[in-house]
Amino acid sequence: MTPLLEVRDLTVVAGGAVLVDHAGFTLEAGGRAGIIGESGAGKTMTALAVMGLLPDGVEATGSVLLRGEEILGRTDKDMAAWRGRSMSMVFQEPMTALNPVMRIGRQVAEPLRIHGEMSRAAADSAAVELLGSVGLEERRAGSFPHELSGGQRQRAVIAMALACGPDLVIADEPTTALDSTVQAQVLRVLRDQVAARGAALVLITHDLPVVASMAEEVIVMADGAIVETGRARELFRAPAHEHTRRLVSAVPPMSRAATVPPRRAEPTQSDDNIVEMRGVSKLYRLRKRSFAEPAPQIRAVDEVSLDVRRGETLAIVGESGSGKSTLARLMMGLERPTAGGVAVDGAPLRFERGPRVGAGRRLRGARVAQMVFQDPMGSLDPRMSVGDAVAEPLRSLKIGGDHGRRVRELLAAVSLPEGAGRRYPHELSGGQRQRIAIARALAPGPSLLIADEPVSALDMSVQAVTLDLLDRLKRELALTMVFISHDLSVIHEISDRVVVLQRGRVVESGPAGSVFADPRERHTRDLLAAIPRLDGGLLD
Repeated sequence: MTPLLEVRDLTVVAGGAVLVDHAGFTLEAGGRAGIIGESGAGKTMTALAVMGLLPDGVEATGSVLLRGEEILGRTDKDMAAWRGRSMSMVFQEPMTALNPVMRIGRQVAEPLRIHGEMSRAAADSAAVELLGSVGLEERRAGSFPHELSGGQRQRAVIAMALACGPDLVIADEPTTALDSTVQAQVLRVLRDQVAARGAALVLITHDLPVVASMAEEVIVMADGAIVETGRARELFRAPAHEHTRRLVSAVPPMSRAATVPPRRAEPTQSDDNIVEMRGVSKLYRLRKRSFAEPAPQIRAVDEVSLDVRRGETLAIVGESGSGKSTLARLMMGLERPTAGGVAVDGAPLRFERGPRVGAGRRLRGARVAQMVFQDPMGSLDPRMSVGDAVAEPLRSLKIGGDHGRRVRELLAAVSLPEGAGRRYPHELSGGQRQRIAIARALAPGPSLLIADEPVSALDMSVQAVTLDLLDRLKRELALTMVFISHDLSVIHEISDRVVVLQRGRVVESGPAGSVFADPRERHTRDLLAAIPRLDGGLLD
């Protein structure tokens, strides 16, 4: 039988650089394949070449056969007839794939009208059914993208991709930015809906446990080339290639098997609290929908009381919208609590009327606390060299001494190569940019480091290196650390104590070993059950 998809000797080149190097694989109708590898391995470029969506200036040679028919090198007009009807793609960031000014139902109906030649009424009705099949209520058809959560938007994109019953669906990092519980829901929807329609699936990701849960065959890429292929469970159990073995070894222990692995011995902690929060709440007022209605409110943090003990790593875990980042900003003095109080290093944070700079500036000026944000590119000035970015807090806080020497010491401490200080953020990898953000946070010599989702956007191998770096710096510099994440497998690796948030409230807290081995609350158990594993158990 002719394979559904056959890729032969695919090479993708941009400006003389080889992005995909003579790649080849086949996929049968109804099959599920996963393409894995680190950032820059060539995964997305392979998918874009198959879809005929390579950007300007990027050229592909070789052969891509869909049901035996060559599609590589066809014009955009020709490919438009294939895309949507015979093949479709689910992109990583749904907001870039959705029209912000068009209601969701109409967006799902659009391919039905274009390819299925349906009337508007028939397409709208079919769109509602499609949204229902991916778990979205009928009323969501009238919503705009910004009115949906990340998981809901991704479901809508899946519905769009499946609308015309394509033979092949390519999903490029479809759940990277989602919480574990929402990720599991979206993966189930994708798997079940593809299977119900008899379509084949190509899943592209750097997350090996997700591939183990979804794919039958695995294709491993490194530096643009395919280095290993095989059946998913056999390949992950006994990888043959050195690169695959390195990827597997970087998977957190909690994601390798169903049982919770033993944790390292938890250190003796001080009774001295560096942070004390008592009855803290934070409300945000939204814009009125009409003059007759009161302004709606969101309670981001709801009467939270907790302590951070000097010398420990306290992990704050929860789904998106649970209040994790707001809690971190309250600790930093970047947000004013609506109720309750926060004390850092024995001094209550006090806010004066007017611009909210008083408490936060005193806190940072005392060099007590610094913060590492999730997106280093969003917190680094692209026009400022790495050395200047790391030295910036030294200048703004008027800290004397040899700034150049301090910058060199900090860059060495985070294992950046000599000369990195002269480069700019866009010239470095995602992992290197996150190290710059860590070095800058350490520049004033803080006692408390607050890390807000610092590894969620990184490949697993880079993530493992960054976690080891943070743990080493904490010990060498005698830091206290608050580590915020929605990923319990990451929390397991680094935390001494865990606080679990749900809808702004603390629902469980305690020593990490106890919370992971014997969680008391259903919400914590659900978070643990949603961790994808290399044994493929998530979606069984």
